[in-house]
Amino acid sequence: MAESFDGDWLALREPFDAAARDPGLAALLASRLPARPTLLDLGAGTGSLTRWLGHFVGRPQAWILTDADPALMARAFDETEQAALAIGWRATWPGKRTLLVHSPRGAWRIEGVLTDLREAPQGLPLAKVDAVVCSALCDLVSEGWVERIAAACAARRLPFYAALNVTGRERFAPPWPGDALVARGFGRDQRRDKGFSGKALGAEAPEAIGQAFAARGYQVLSAPSPWRIPRQAGAMAAELALGHAGAALRHEKREARRIDAWREARVAQAEAGRLSVTVGHRDVLCLPA
Repeated sequence: MAESFDGDWLALREPFDAAARDPGLAALLASRLPARPTLLDLGAGTGSLTRWLGHFVGRPQAWILTDADPALMARAFDETEQAALAIGWRATWPGKRTLLVHSPRGAWRIEGVLTDLREAPQGLPLAKVDAVVCSALCDLVSEGWVERIAAACAARRLPFYAALNVTGRERFAPPWPGDALVARGFGRDQRRDKGFSGKALGAEAPEAIGQAFAARGYQVLSAPSPWRIPRQAGAMAAELALGHAGAALRHEKREARRIDAWREARVAQAEAGRLSVTVGHRDVLCLPA
């Protein structure tokens, strides 16, 4: 089974994702798309990438959201409708599975496809789209998965955009005993098999994406997109501490007491507004020649 994610966690991280993604690469992708593009969002979750990237496209557009989790898919439509209404846009439902967001510069047509991305590109409607995009996905998949996606995109000369791939550089501040231990365990966890037929790419994802697409004649561009979690964002900092400690425990069981102590200290710091976190990411854009 592929890695799954909680909708509340995805909602918590959405504003930090939006602040981190590189706007230059997003604008460049948008400039290379046709007048009324259709974009395929892989592992769309609650639809945060669609809601962010759609503003860069800034014209009539269509989206096909893909995910294996029906609950997340339903939430993606609900949250996208609510986000539209919150900024004064209309949202209508021409069909049970189709949402229209009426922006001042043209409608966004949004549909969903439930599919198991472990089998990708099998089951993906690549013949109907103008670009393939994803966010916080490619560090979970295997090298073979990326190669298959690159081959499928190259066959149709589709741009590929992958945002928020981890780089393996995380920093909790202030320094604390156990930081190196937790970082070591967390790094090991990033490479375990996440259900995509092989060891996850983890911090090697940006390089693996670039190599796979460059080998097929693509121009590859990338830019840093780190999370910068300030001390005021205690809920997010606490979740990151809990996640790092839990991941480290899978691989450092003999050090459970030290990791538990680290987790308790870091969560207390977050709740007191004394913990900031930086998590390295990199966005990658691959354009057909």
